[in-house]
Amino acid sequence: MSKTLVQDNMDDLLGDLYTSEVRDNCGIAVAHSLHDIHSIIDSLQHRGREAAGIAAIAGNRIDVLKWAGPVKNFGVEDLYRLFPLSGDYHTYMGHVRYSTKGNKGDVLADAHPHVIGGTVHDNGSHVMITNCDLAIVHNGQVSVENLGDKYKNNITMTCDTKALLSFYKKHGERDIITEIHGSYVAAIADIENKDVIVLRDRHGIKPGVLCQKDGKFGVASEDIAFRKNGGRRIQDLGLASIYYLAADGSYKKVKNIAEPIPKYCFFEWNYLSDAESVVNGVCSQVIREYLGYELAEEFNPPDVDLVTFLPRCPEPAAIAYADKTGKEFRYVFYKQKYERAFQGPTEDERKNSIEKNLYLKPRIGGNDNYLSGKTVLVIDDSIVRGNNVIRELQLLHDAGVKKVYHVSYTPPIGIIGKDNIERGCLFGVDMPPNDNFIARNRTTDYISKTLKEQVGIDVEVYYLSMKGMLNAYTRVGLSKSQLCTYCIGGKHPFN
Repeated sequence: MSKTLVQDNMDDLLGDLYTSEVRDNCGIAVAHSLHDIHSIIDSLQHRGREAAGIAAIAGNRIDVLKWAGPVKNFGVEDLYRLFPLSGDYHTYMGHVRYSTKGNKGDVLADAHPHVIGGTVHDNGSHVMITNCDLAIVHNGQVSVENLGDKYKNNITMTCDTKALLSFYKKHGERDIITEIHGSYVAAIADIENKDVIVLRDRHGIKPGVLCQKDGKFGVASEDIAFRKNGGRRIQDLGLASIYYLAADGSYKKVKNIAEPIPKYCFFEWNYLSDAESVVNGVCSQVIREYLGYELAEEFNPPDVDLVTFLPRCPEPAAIAYADKTGKEFRYVFYKQKYERAFQGPTEDERKNSIEKNLYLKPRIGGNDNYLSGKTVLVIDDSIVRGNNVIRELQLLHDAGVKKVYHVSYTPPIGIIGKDNIERGCLFGVDMPPNDNFIARNRTTDYISKTLKEQVGIDVEVYYLSMKGMLNAYTRVGLSKSQLCTYCIGGKHPFN
């Protein structure tokens, strides 16, 4: 059966079982030169490639540019023409975003920075807003039910980032921390305030790091963005804390404005963050290695001929798994581009990103049929909706693989919890509880059987248990109580 027919049959017979990948992810940064902010948000491109934006802050003005597509759609030399050095800009806020809408107009309307005031210059592929009163970049998600009671009726939540900025204008930055239990790391520029204000909520679901470059302090969603560009990590942003970044590159911190109650997002370590990023004091690569060891403890089929992974996040886990079990490890798949399929603006582009970006690696200097007749264990970071799994199985089927164990080191996402509440993410990743999750109301036997019938290859799906995943975190000193596991059946982090 052709690959096209296999995919068509999967769509026809399984309906919404296999749809798009995870669709929302953002990164923010604050730096003190235009070159730095451009390079830093480019290093955060893995957190969103649908739109990018920069706010340039001077003593008496805030000017904003946002554009569709990846960061490099605007070169630094052109940015300097729009934000000339003679403009007296001292600080820059940057943002990369994946939008959930395919229309380019909607992408720019939703792109950050969001502003209050200013004059809009719309040029189709990019928008410039000059002489703004306020601007904000934000990573996370805030819902109206998470506002303090005295504010719920005073704000409309059409866009949570705009709502945060409106809230700040009315009530100030301290009331954001004390009254809003949402998920946010945000930076705000205010024409009436000489400093850029950076806030992190009391639960710390989304990451944020204070860094330094050329003697000046800045902020990013991940420290790797500064480290790749000659800067260094200073510390994770404190929970329930506010940082005031001054024009001269110094900063002031006000901490513990509310009681810190850590509920870190495990998915940041499992998938979202760069492998080399240190998130809340723990390196993502280390966590992924321990997840591989835990998988080896739980699931070690005797008939496996070789171990591999779906690029790129699970590589440390796959190597650790092979080391623990004594199985042979090989690089089987590769990607042409470093992009994540979920960040495409439409369903067709997301599927296209997978079809044209995931390939089987030929055996250089050897037999290209090295997979024929083999049983292969493939480690994945997560199985949300299944597009990557289908592509993987099609490739292995065509290579003559005998059997595939598709193993996820993240437990089933989007299940119905023991409290009978449908799970998903409410805190910044676009996996809402009403979404179509592959694991919801389906056993692994059912999923395995369906894949086998449709793709024509013997496959067994396995998920690491919640206990096994949490053991990996215990190894680095993080307890279950410090993690948000809501999307995989855990408690609501704010309750």
